[in-house]
Amino acid sequence: MQDKYNPSEIEMAVQSIWGQKDAYRVSEDPSKKKYYACSMLPYPSGKLHMGHVRNYTINDMLTRHLRMNGYNVLMPMGWDAFGLPAENAALKNNVPPAKWTYENIAYMKKQMKAMGLAIDWSREIATCDPSYYKWNQWLFLKMLDKGIAYRKTQTVNWDPVDKTVLANEQVIDGRGWRTGAVVEKREIPGYYLKISDYAPELLDQVQHNLPGWPDKVRLMQENWIGKSEGVRFAFMHDIKNEQGHLLNGGRMYVFTTRADTLMGVTFVAVAPEHPLAEYAGQRDAKIADFIVRCQQGGTTEAELAVKEKEGVNTGLFVRHPLTQELVPVWVGNYVLMTYGDGAVMGVPAHDERDFAFAIKYSLPIKDVVGVEGKDFDVTQWHDWYADKGAGVAKNSGLFDGLSFKDCVDKVAKELESLGLGEKKITWRLRDWGISRQRYWGTPIPIIHCEDCGAVPVPEKDLPVILPQDLVPDGSGNPLNKCDSFLRVACPTCAKPALRETDTMDTFVDSSWYFMRYCDPNNDDKMVDQGAAYWMPMDQYIGGIEHAILHLLYARFWTKVMRDLGCVQVD
Repeated sequence: MQDKYNPSEIEMAVQSIWGQKDAYRVSEDPSKKKYYACSMLPYPSGKLHMGHVRNYTINDMLTRHLRMNGYNVLMPMGWDAFGLPAENAALKNNVPPAKWTYENIAYMKKQMKAMGLAIDWSREIATCDPSYYKWNQWLFLKMLDKGIAYRKTQTVNWDPVDKTVLANEQVIDGRGWRTGAVVEKREIPGYYLKISDYAPELLDQVQHNLPGWPDKVRLMQENWIGKSEGVRFAFMHDIKNEQGHLLNGGRMYVFTTRADTLMGVTFVAVAPEHPLAEYAGQRDAKIADFIVRCQQGGTTEAELAVKEKEGVNTGLFVRHPLTQELVPVWVGNYVLMTYGDGAVMGVPAHDERDFAFAIKYSLPIKDVVGVEGKDFDVTQWHDWYADKGAGVAKNSGLFDGLSFKDCVDKVAKELESLGLGEKKITWRLRDWGISRQRYWGTPIPIIHCEDCGAVPVPEKDLPVILPQDLVPDGSGNPLNKCDSFLRVACPTCAKPALRETDTMDTFVDSSWYFMRYCDPNNDDKMVDQGAAYWMPMDQYIGGIEHAILHLLYARFWTKVMRDLGCVQVD
């Protein structure tokens, strides 16, 4: 026995033996109890960091313990290899993203092997490999056929330097998270997935079918899905466009969880992108300038919550649905077009941000909820003003004396009888926009023909291969200049056509990799018998911040695959 432990000598010898024996390769064995230990798919940034080491060591220790106790244990590894960072690094170094990515993968894999991790490398995947992203394209076409995927034009955050769409969370103080460029609002067509159709099922699973999950992650996912029960109703108006037609049919809809405070409305506020705001902006340069400033500001709910409330009076009015009183319309920088219908009723006495807005612009404040032992002070905000479980309606005519629930019910019935509204459940979760104006990602399998429109690529022609030798030059998506990729014949009429050059959001790649590990070499099916054996995974290790979205999208992806008959597991 040696007197001193020489790690480089001993570990190299032992790992050589492990390699020769392929010690950690596993296969489906019904005679053994299985255990699937999965780590979050790493991005090949070039070097491992301590977060990687922590995650993989936890699963490594668990894997070894269970193997010694007779379990059939799978611990796979792969690479979340598409995305903008690789494209930006390629631009900086004047090399194709593929070269940069695969060199990083090789180096990081070497580091992992040096750690002696119990990884089954026979199941290694890279999301930039056509054998992997073929199935992104295949499932997209299935969803398109079923109406789960669809194309629409929507206002998005546009980074003029990176020349790509940014998620709200990637806009910091009105600037792109990476470039620092002032973000613009643009109307851009793209493809969306109807994740909102699955919101009730996703929420039910978060609340009732995730044993052992940390409460923090569960709560974050609940809030992300964001179920709200309330009333959607319309304020009527007589505002007409240049053609003499009523804007939105003469109705401005709002959604509220506080219908009990309807008689306390003193103004309404609309988002800068709302049709009434656009109408007012076309007629008043001051309003137009304010809208432009709003569109260059922060766009996340968190940013808007702490932002000073600002607005501009449009000079327009809508009618209160029950009293017919005229209510002024303001454009507010705190109103999101993506929440409800992009408009809110302003009840300063019972909503803190409305209160701040009213104080700033000297708008009336009507107290319509009385709480025993509490005196309302029009000059100062108190938290109990907004407590929907406290007090009864007052100064509200036929609703006086009603508790919160009874008042909401009666207001909803009154509005419904007038044909102006009804009770409704809304969700914070929005349909998932997957189009990215980037090169280094899964090509969206669509061909654009002047005669036939947007034509899906036939399944037999999958995968649509992404060229791996293009070098970004900062002038936009290089696919738009690559004729060998761009120019094709229409599958329907055979006339000259153009491929879609948008690529998929990389969260598509990372929404199902854990299932592909189970059948990594299957060329005929997205997942097969391996998934039936190994799924569901028994252990997942990853950062909480990433877990919010990664796992939400993963559950959605799994449910879609279930509904399309791809898998029998959930």
